[in-house]
Amino acid sequence: MQNLVAKTIDLKSGDIESKRAEILNYFEKTWTVDEKLYTQLKSDEIFYHRGDPLRHILLFYFGHTAVFFINKLMLAKVIETRINPDFESIFAIGVDEMSWDDLNEKHYNWPKVEEVRAYRNTAKELIIDVIKNTKLTLPITWDHPFWIILMGIEHERIHLETSSVLIRQLALENVQAGNFGEICTLNDIAPLNEMVEVTGAEVQMGKSMDNNLYGWDNEYGSHKEFVADFRASKMLISNGEYLKFIEDKGYSNQIYWTEEGWNWCVFKKAEMPLFWRKKDDNFYLRLVAEEVAMPWNWPVEVNYLEAKAYCNWKTAKSGKTYRLMTEAEWKHLVEISHVADELEWKNAPGNINLEKYASPCPVDLFKMGDFYDLIGNVWQWTETPITGYAGFKVHPLYDDFSTPTFDGKHNIIKGGSWISTGNEATQDARYAFRRHFYQHAGFRIVESENPLQIHTDEYETDMEVANSCENMWSEMAETNFTKMLARDILESIDNKADKTVLDLNCDTGRLAFELAASFNKITAIDFTARYIRMPIQLQEKGFMRYIVKDEGDLVFYREVVLAEKGYGEESKKIQFMQDNANNLKSIYTGYDIIIAPNLLEELNCPILFLKNIHERLNDNGLLILASTYDWELNNIKREHWPGGFKQDGEPLTSFEGIKELLGNHFTLENTPYNLALFSYKSTRLLEKKWTEVSYWRKK
Repeated sequence: MQNLVAKTIDLKSGDIESKRAEILNYFEKTWTVDEKLYTQLKSDEIFYHRGDPLRHILLFYFGHTAVFFINKLMLAKVIETRINPDFESIFAIGVDEMSWDDLNEKHYNWPKVEEVRAYRNTAKELIIDVIKNTKLTLPITWDHPFWIILMGIEHERIHLETSSVLIRQLALENVQAGNFGEICTLNDIAPLNEMVEVTGAEVQMGKSMDNNLYGWDNEYGSHKEFVADFRASKMLISNGEYLKFIEDKGYSNQIYWTEEGWNWCVFKKAEMPLFWRKKDDNFYLRLVAEEVAMPWNWPVEVNYLEAKAYCNWKTAKSGKTYRLMTEAEWKHLVEISHVADELEWKNAPGNINLEKYASPCPVDLFKMGDFYDLIGNVWQWTETPITGYAGFKVHPLYDDFSTPTFDGKHNIIKGGSWISTGNEATQDARYAFRRHFYQHAGFRIVESENPLQIHTDEYETDMEVANSCENMWSEMAETNFTKMLARDILESIDNKADKTVLDLNCDTGRLAFELAASFNKITAIDFTARYIRMPIQLQEKGFMRYIVKDEGDLVFYREVVLAEKGYGEESKKIQFMQDNANNLKSIYTGYDIIIAPNLLEELNCPILFLKNIHERLNDNGLLILASTYDWELNNIKREHWPGGFKQDGEPLTSFEGIKELLGNHFTLENTPYNLALFSYKSTRLLEKKWTEVSYWRKK
């Protein structure tokens, strides 16, 4: 694997052509090691297997990393033509964190493996061409075209980790060992672990926007936290230490588990960690592609719920208070131990970056100050649910990287594992997973009598999302476009109870909730995950909260309660999904009504949408368009405008252009009319536009 080892790129220093060559080399190594990972499958048929019932089949992830590049380059307008629109839809969105996605297999018509390989080869050639020929300037910042290339590379490196966990969960007969690096062979009894005194201090977290390295949105911003004195285990908790919890019937004693943990334990009928095996009183450990006799001196790999139960068990047995580290405590240990960050390495200081082993290794092998494995070997679960630091903002081209995890249900893992590379191997990296999920992750314990302080944001603070909530959910009738549109739709349509509705550009969901009681079924789709997670929260919890600007530094704290809005059980039948209206999955067909409120002006190509939308409607179905015709708002290319220009020397309005595009399949059913569309900026600033509403009946 040594010839494939690479480090993330310094995006500021160096000359232009050397930097271009460095990025190309980083891309090619990333692409190669990603494909090498799947050589551990015994045959192509195994691509159609699922390692985890909550995830897609493996073929999805094989195609996804390539499709991600193409979709993001399209979104950034770096490229103008898709390779394969079908692939770029079905391989676009995973289910790892998207709790609102639908894993029903009948919705996916998976292609042949050789077709996906051919797609990857075509995508690779295109990406290399972009790297070689796109104008490069330094520094590379997050509005730079090359930032998208780095985004694709670092995203692919994340999937080295997550896909290897899925392969690790396949039946052993479906994988073959020896194709992805050398595993560690140091197998012994567990070493004696000790608790080390740590003096507290104020810890500064978060990095500035002028940092030299690529970063995901949740890494930026600023957060200070005072860490009180504590004691931390010198080593990660080993398999040998964790065995004592199992032998003491820890998995059958509810008192050690949180409510969430016990529910998981009972549901899974768990008796030991996922990767442990027991045969004839002997224990074995499943690695990615093989089983080995249990290495008791390696770190135990568990989910957060199991790690927390172990801490509670140890607390009950000792009379002392044990828990997991917080994110700030991990940062403090790294600082006082003077652990070098990735770009400072000549060689990795631990079992990380694929530089040592293709597996975990003993917990007492890599010393860092007074501790071992502060980085590398396996990730370390923390007590900290992930949220944004102060000043957090989403990247406009990947707005659903972090925000779906800001729900209090995803805990941060720190430190990286043996297969963590690129951004994952940096100290600023912040990744989080649901507490029942497995990664190559273990834990270190902390002893402290100080109350655990958890920083969470219950109120949505993303200004764009919060302002959208205010636009949709405010009860000021004269400014609520969505309520007025819903009123008109309900008054205009007969036999509503028999009809199915597709709400495109659903935003924060108000229109779908307003219509739910009257229609048979509603599918509500938005391109942006950070918007649709708000109505999902409203569905699941019955309320949502957000903060909007009043004036100056003053803000309003808003709360929307489902019951107070008068929505009943019918709202549960709404299905909220994320997808691209310009490249919808084929499953979104067969609707009686399609509503596209202020969607056209947000699409890359509104003409393409208008030409094809009839395919999604049943015979005699109704298309409802509402648009400001503001084609310049999102820099839509002139050739993609349906109107708003002169044609053959005469003015062609947007409406007339739309009428011409829809004419083969639709007849206009109403006299178009205007509704006021207000965009909230602050209490005293509302931006007003007029949106034209038209109804079109499919012939």
